Amino acid sequence: MSDKSRLRWKCRRGMKELDVLLERFLDTQYEAANASRQRAFIALLDMEDPDLYACLLGQQPVPTAELNDVIRAIRG
Repeated sequence: MSDKSRLRWKCRRGMKELDVLLERFLDTQYEAANASRQRAFIALLDMEDPDLYACLLGQQPVPTAELNDVIRAIRG
């Protein structure tokens, strides 16, 4: 299984809304992103769904500047 396939699997969450947002970033921005942003995206995938969803909606502070950068990119 390739790295991108593993990441795609990790994008599959318990919430369809998260699936769509994360997979869209993976498909459209991940490969062109610098190494720091790629690492931050991988770290983002390790977050629990409720925390990730709250951060994406701006209802909860984002833990690090790197994660905040990725979340801004995901939001578009």
